[in-house]
Amino acid sequence: MTKDRAPTAGRDAPAASSTRAEIDTFLDKARSVPTKAGSGGRGRLIFALDATMSRQPTWDIACQLQADMFQQAAAIGGLDVQLVYYRGFGECRASSWVSDGNRLGALMSRIDCRGGHTQIGKVLAHARRENAVGRVRALVFVGDAMEESLDDLCAAAGELGLIGVPAFVFQEGDDPVAANAFREIARLSNGAYCRFSPGAARELAELLRAVAAYAAGGYAALEAARANNATAKLLAQLR
Repeated sequence: MTKDRAPTAGRDAPAASSTRAEIDTFLDKARSVPTKAGSGGRGRLIFALDATMSRQPTWDIACQLQADMFQQAAAIGGLDVQLVYYRGFGECRASSWVSDGNRLGALMSRIDCRGGHTQIGKVLAHARRENAVGRVRALVFVGDAMEESLDDLCAAAGELGLIGVPAFVFQEGDDPVAANAFREIARLSNGAYCRFSPGAARELAELLRAVAAYAAGGYAALEAARANNATAKLLAQLR
């Protein structure tokens, strides 16, 4: 893996999976988003992963599909991606900003799961700091658990909402504690939440590609492309 930097410490009823039809329609609309980031320059997207041991059973599959997502995101154009992950005892690292799909895939393939508690608060604080350096158009987080203070996470998510960094939170599995927390993080940051079944890597990869299109093209273009259909239930979460 390229030289990582550890983000410095900062203030830190289960939902049904989206249907196949909803995902397909969402993707159809996302593909119509312009591929340029607009007057703000290149879009920047932070892609954060829970790499703790609970995700080990599906990690190999997710690894391949998430690497594919990086390549797809790069193909969209006008988009830089930063990989962030946490695992083990307090380990939370961030890569440099990368636009090459192959390099992003290589970064992802070198991560393995290690036992430890969640560090979502560090991810949210890192996104806030990165935005102070240069505009971050979206934060994507993929995880299956939450073991932190919900009030602290809500405060951090609210700060992201105030500075215009929406969090797209994708939950693997159906843990109700995680679902409640992830929904609140998405809501308070003006982002969106979606749950996918363990091992449903195709669903995850497609949804991630759609978010990448959003980060490259912006909310206005995605909203303009939206039709009145079942996908509105997901897109309506974006304010």
